[in-house]
Amino acid sequence: VQLQASGGGLVQGGESLRLSCVASGSFHSIRNMAWYRQAPGKQRDLVARITMDGETTYADSVKDRFSISQDVAKNTVDLQMTSLKSEDTAVYYCFAAGFLRGKGWSPGRNFNSWGQGTLVTVSS
Repeated sequence: VQLQASGGGLVQGGESLRLSCVASGSFHSIRNMAWYRQAPGKQRDLVARITMDGETTYADSVKDRFSISQDVAKNTVDLQMTSLKSEDTAVYYCFAAGFLRGKGWSPGRNFNSWGQGTLVTVSS
């Protein structure tokens, strides 16, 4: 399963940016998709997650500023980021978890896939 992320760039503090990610390849279904980020010298942390049922989870630091959405039919997930701050500067990674194809129409093994990362830089 391949994930292709796009939309990163350089913005000024207070501005908005939208990240997009599309999953492709051969798989049965996706359970959830998410965005993580990793700032220089820090660990990779969850930013937002959305399940295929539409349940969302956000890191406390981005609540009320970021919004995650999905298009289940197109296997895409977007992250709308508003009121960006310098501390949002990081490489943002798309993540997907689901099931590979099994026998017939049944789900097979689990998969966890990461995108290549897209850099978001917020200048103060």
